[in-house]
Amino acid sequence: MMATTHGLLGLALGAVIALLAPEHATTAMAAGLLGGVAPDLDLYRGHRRTLHFPVYGSILTAVVVAIAILVATPVTVALAAFVAAAALHAATDVLGGGLELRPWEGNSERAVYSHYHGRWLSPRRWVPYDGSLHDLGLAAGLAVPAVLWTDGLLQLIIAGAVVVSLGYTLLRKRLAAIAATLVTLLPAAVHPHVPERYRSTANSHSNTVSRYQ
Repeated sequence: MMATTHGLLGLALGAVIALLAPEHATTAMAAGLLGGVAPDLDLYRGHRRTLHFPVYGSILTAVVVAIAILVATPVTVALAAFVAAAALHAATDVLGGGLELRPWEGNSERAVYSHYHGRWLSPRRWVPYDGSLHDLGLAAGLAVPAVLWTDGLLQLIIAGAVVVSLGYTLLRKRLAAIAATLVTLLPAAVHPHVPERYRSTANSHSNTVSRYQ
């Protein structure tokens, strides 16, 4: 799923956690939004592995939510929402496509890495790939109640997330082709630092082009 979809899922989860302390609702939803996006900071280094913890994240969520129930302060509620949203992000990555530049091709069986199991979990492809129409529909569906729950800056962020989601969906396949082409233009010394999914797709793209030359 898109980072924006994960962020909106995190915001929704933050709204649920805010039921523990309604006076901290805005804080919880903002923290949930940030927590939903945070795992994808590993996008170019160990993506869906370095900052993704589908099992351990869930265990940590139970601990921080318990703390927030016992001591409901802005800090504990925000921490609970952030951690819970990050764990949900990792867990729901299993429902999407595999870890590849063109996930609609269905060539990868790596959805998210489970440190607990010591292996990659396979994609379910309920949401076929990030930027698919299914993904866009989910983001839009989450945005509607989110706008009603929030006000001010959060509403603007939600509206911006929908616009970004729409643009990304429209350009998703074209962006993959552009990325594959750009990688072939990089100096060989840079290639080891490029994520493997970009390099393998670029090589395939290069070989396809060479066959027609």
